[in-house]
Amino acid sequence: MRGVRSLTGRSARSRHGRFLAEGPQAVREAVAGGAALELYATAEAAQRYPEVLAGAATTGGPRTWLVTDEVLAAMTDTVTPQGLVAVCPTTTSTLDDVLAARPRLVAVLDRVRDPGNAGTVLRAADAAGADAVVLTEGSVDPFNPKCVRSTAGSLFHLPVVAGVPLADAVTALRRAGSTVLAADGEGDLDLDDLADAAARGVVDGVDLRRPTAWVFGNEAAGLDAAGRGLADAVVRVPLHGRAESLNLATAAVVCLYASARAHRRPA
Repeated sequence: MRGVRSLTGRSARSRHGRFLAEGPQAVREAVAGGAALELYATAEAAQRYPEVLAGAATTGGPRTWLVTDEVLAAMTDTVTPQGLVAVCPTTTSTLDDVLAARPRLVAVLDRVRDPGNAGTVLRAADAAGADAVVLTEGSVDPFNPKCVRSTAGSLFHLPVVAGVPLADAVTALRRAGSTVLAADGEGDLDLDDLADAAARGVVDGVDLRRPTAWVFGNEAAGLDAAGRGLADAVVRVPLHGRAESLNLATAAVVCLYASARAHRRPA
């Protein structure tokens, strides 16, 4: 138990190949997906979430300990822990694994450094039915505790690829048949126009009904000129009100759902 707290730090996660999932939703999904190696629960949490403990008690489930509130609080970096912590292996997919499954929708995060934003986009990608999330070099560690909490368990639902150079990711996704679209407020194409056209055809060579990889840039700087230049097209989310811009996570939700809807239109 003594080493669990160290997994809140990136160096320890890298050294031990493990990370922490905290809270009922993340722990529930970790246990259900067979990703939990160890489970720690307070007595109150064990009573409140009996299905999590029952799932852990199955053959091959994680080793489980009941601990005091004080011990569990010492394991995490949250101000108000929710009584459940799981230790999980830091296993990521490779880009080759993702492409072998012939993905139709992929979210690519380029130099996204805020763990809350990255986790929220990962959760949105899961909800939209995306096939994978790719984090490029310079992006946040997807196993950062805040990032894991922000995914609300979605981290255990779809492949996550980390540390890939953007140019390599774009080249591989395009070679596999995906249209690569960069989301940027100054884009030449309007997402509403693309979404409207998905019912009947193509706008400037872009068809949202095709397999698509969306590239989202850094929270503050967005995509640089080189990143935009790698894409097949640069798309803006239209602003119909007086807001100056959308934040990264909100823009990602809009873009991913536009593709998801286009993919589900009758042929």
